[in-house]
Amino acid sequence: MTGQVRTVDGRVAGRRGQATRQKLLDCLSEMLSSSPYRDVKVIDVARKAGTSPATFYQYFPDVEGAVLEIAEQMATEGGQLTELLEGRSWVGKAGWQTAQELVEGFLEFWRRNDAILRVVDLGAAEGDKRFYKIRMKILNSVNNSLSDAVAELQSKGKVDKDVNPAAVAGSLVAMLAAVASHQKGFQTWGVKQAELKPNLALLVHLGVTGKKPTK
Repeated sequence: MTGQVRTVDGRVAGRRGQATRQKLLDCLSEMLSSSPYRDVKVIDVARKAGTSPATFYQYFPDVEGAVLEIAEQMATEGGQLTELLEGRSWVGKAGWQTAQELVEGFLEFWRRNDAILRVVDLGAAEGDKRFYKIRMKILNSVNNSLSDAVAELQSKGKVDKDVNPAAVAGSLVAMLAAVASHQKGFQTWGVKQAELKPNLALLVHLGVTGKKPTK
């Protein structure tokens, strides 16, 4: 049977157990938004969820194990970012629309998952391969689609033949991730969210097509 939720010792969790497990994850997610990752303790998560540390340990080996579970769920959601690019045109006014919707979707995903993404970025930066794989899973959903878009334009003679699609896509995705994780910082530079989006979309459009957008 697929989709089974198991306890640490391998037992299949019933409906009530699954609800308890999800509540623990929800409470941990909420705590990560206001507390440093390494300051969160099992006893605090359990107390917030209205249960005991012993119950927490039935489902997760430690806080890090639960964080990884949240991150995996988020990465699965992040895979849907590719839908922002599937079957989309980069030619004419449609191309400008594609760039804008990609930027909007990417920034919104980052805002919605800011707390867990900060933990993922920290783990990846420290060399933890588990967090690194999760981060790449999210970014690859956009990177591969952008690379394909550049390659297609190149095959039609609309992009210079010397351009490396993978290099362009990787650079754009790295830029999007950096900007998305620093959205609040732009405000200290006097850049409003409404101003950030079109300018970021302009850079994405230029990167993919090599041309200014048709508005």
